[in-house]
Amino acid sequence: MAPLNFCPFELDGDGNADQLNVLIGIFLLVAGAYLVHRVVMLLVGRWLRGEGLPGAGETRPGTFRGPAARLFALLCLAPTLTILAIFLYYPMFDTFQLSTQLARLGAPRTRFVCMRNFNQLLSDPDYGRTLLVSFFLAAFIVVFSLAFSLLIAQMAYRPITGGRIYRALLVWPYALSPVIAGIIFQLLFHNTAGVLNHILDTLFGFEVSWLLDPSIAPWTVIVASIWNILGFCILFYIAGLQNVPDDLLEAAAIDGASAWQRFFSITFPLLAPITFFLVVTTTTYAFFDTYGLIDFLTAGGPVESTTTMMYEVFEVGVVARNLGSAAARSLLLFGIVIGVTIVQFRFSRGRVMYGS
Repeated sequence: MAPLNFCPFELDGDGNADQLNVLIGIFLLVAGAYLVHRVVMLLVGRWLRGEGLPGAGETRPGTFRGPAARLFALLCLAPTLTILAIFLYYPMFDTFQLSTQLARLGAPRTRFVCMRNFNQLLSDPDYGRTLLVSFFLAAFIVVFSLAFSLLIAQMAYRPITGGRIYRALLVWPYALSPVIAGIIFQLLFHNTAGVLNHILDTLFGFEVSWLLDPSIAPWTVIVASIWNILGFCILFYIAGLQNVPDDLLEAAAIDGASAWQRFFSITFPLLAPITFFLVVTTTTYAFFDTYGLIDFLTAGGPVESTTTMMYEVFEVGVVARNLGSAAARSLLLFGIVIGVTIVQFRFSRGRVMYGS
């Protein structure tokens, strides 16, 4: 990022730079400098200790060495690196560049505005509500999807007649895209033509505003999201349960341990690596992959009760055509998810054991 004197901050009525804008710029400068410092010190420390880069000294008998080996490795990596550069690294760089520009969809990028997009975003009180909605939906999607999938997997993993067909039926919802899942639940929860309201009206004489009530609509999105990701979690839990040693469970049963005691003392701790993996992946799903569901079910409403950060990125960038603000929102969303993932990794340290 350019030094502060090259950054045209948004000016107030007296011609002074906005204080929040300046603080954001200083924070990003310090954070960027700290990140560069950490990376440089890590590489320098490894070089001084003679370790080289990670994995550089790990050679096996029969492997290539010398310049020819480096050239061969580079040629092998070239296709992958090219694809990553085109579809990952360049879009990331362009997103960061867009976030510092006054840019609109279908129009040329006009000028460099530095931190103005971030300043306007963080000064917007509605963005705080969007942040809370995103975390609310993500928390319940993660907790309930893991709880229900573990319960179903516990009942489904044992060998039974037709077990493969049964498990395939449990997993197949994950094969559906969020858009298709949104269409299915739109047919179920539609306020006037939905199957569920038709049943309630026929049997009990009342209907529920599943998609129009701000207090109910978020729970409808949560239910649909859990159903969509449930098969993915079940698949991994079934694989994990099949690797739990039966002799441990039998020995615990002989010692008088109840089914609950065997589950919480043996089965659940052995599933910790899978549970941690699913926590990370379902968190990513809850933040990024629920757009299709929300768009078809509630379109972010009612009263923005289901407007998440990811949904807002699309609405601001594509509907409102404000690419600069959308890029700033996407970078903040990316940073938040990375931060949540780091917290999850640190929390799991010492609690998740791999191997026997």
